Amino acid sequence: MESANPNQTDISVGIVGAGFGGLGMGIRLAQQGIRNFEIFERGDSVGGVWRANRYPGAACDVPSHLYSFSFAKGHEWTRRYAPRADIVRYLERLADDYGLRPHLTLNTEVTEASFDAEAGRWTITTEAGETRRFDVLVTACGQLTRPAIPGLRGLEDFSGPAFHSAEWNHEISLEGKRIAVIGTGASAIQFVPEIAPKTAHLAIYQRSAPWIVPKSDRAYPEWERRLFKTLPGRVALSRLGNFTFLESATYAFTGKSWVGRPIQAIADRERRRVLTDPELRERATPDYTLGCKRVLFTSDWYPTLNLPQVELVSGGARHITKDGVVGADGVERLADVIVFGTGFQSLNFVAPMKVCGLDGRELNEVWAGRAEAYLGTTVSGFPNLYLLYGPNTNHGSGSVPYTLECQFNYVIDALRHMRRRSFRYIELRPEVQRRWREEMEERSRGTVWLSGGCHNWYLNERGENTNNWPGAWLEFRRRTRTIDPADYRAAR
Repeated sequence: MESANPNQTDISVGIVGAGFGGLGMGIRLAQQGIRNFEIFERGDSVGGVWRANRYPGAACDVPSHLYSFSFAKGHEWTRRYAPRADIVRYLERLADDYGLRPHLTLNTEVTEASFDAEAGRWTITTEAGETRRFDVLVTACGQLTRPAIPGLRGLEDFSGPAFHSAEWNHEISLEGKRIAVIGTGASAIQFVPEIAPKTAHLAIYQRSAPWIVPKSDRAYPEWERRLFKTLPGRVALSRLGNFTFLESATYAFTGKSWVGRPIQAIADRERRRVLTDPELRERATPDYTLGCKRVLFTSDWYPTLNLPQVELVSGGARHITKDGVVGADGVERLADVIVFGTGFQSLNFVAPMKVCGLDGRELNEVWAGRAEAYLGTTVSGFPNLYLLYGPNTNHGSGSVPYTLECQFNYVIDALRHMRRRSFRYIELRPEVQRRWREEMEERSRGTVWLSGGCHNWYLNERGENTNNWPGAWLEFRRRTRTIDPADYRAAR
């Protein structure tokens, strides 16, 4: 049996995932003098969801200066809303500038993690069967990494290629082809305008119309990009302005619907302005409250719907045939290629890992369909385990890197507490998690995600909010600044 780490100042940390969460956690650990950490990444490079999603038009819908870390402001941005290439370049630079390369283990998928209470250590097992041991385990798997493809009848009979936007097949030419796009989420909103002009026919199968707000995007000229480097106050001012706007919008989703009325007015005006065909405009008009689903920022979607070769099919897809897709209207539309823009398996926060804590309890079994973690970060019964971008840390308005920074502070303070007191491990008290569950239930009742009249990926099958934070981000920042030792029980 391996003994407990006798020198907690040399604490070791295993990190799963090399996207924003994993890289940012590594940087913050190094800044605190903790250099015994390893970042495991199943892909062949850093980038996480931005490495994997290579579909045409992939870009961020949060302004660039806010979609980055405050301690590592980006200067790569070519546009106000960064395209995928800019974000990947930013993350690659983080790995280089902060000396993370020696800590990276690429092409390595972690399949299992188990906690040894006597040793106070986590053992992780890779797909190749190799094992590593760490005092602390941090998961940075993300919420939107595993594609969700609907189980439509007949998919296996389709004669042409079919793929998800997150697994884009760039070897297939779409030019002059009949394309069926199933889904109208955030990815489809971006790739459809890119591919539509060169197709012979493009049928879009939507279950419900998204709320569309014009995207105030623009290119940054070279002189302005140089300004970002020489005048850091320019970037700070941009971050502050964007954060203030998005923070204000959170209240529209969490009980003060009147805050969202100006945004809705802008969306309605844009729809009326661009879609002059009344029948098309009706099909493109949402039938649920703004914010119940993710609000999408684009100035290209409605003009694309006006193209003569584009057809918007309401009600979604019913089933698939050998030659095409049958819509809710019962009409079969021929297709050469099917592209799924149907989102991700958003409830599997540590997928596909099997995570076993005290007494051999497995995390997904403990959750039993309802994922929960105190402050989205730590779970009772799983000592020295911290989840980044975990349950209830998403939002309809905000920046994931900002949320991650809040969690970094919490994890760093927890490790500081462990090292100072030479604890073998600390574990969240079950009553703290129980109070957290009750708080999330109570505060979620008044949100648009539960009452807005739509089906969204924020809720589990029982209609419980497992994904979104039902409050302001300044509150989340305050509550994650430090840990309360009384929330934990410790072992030496």
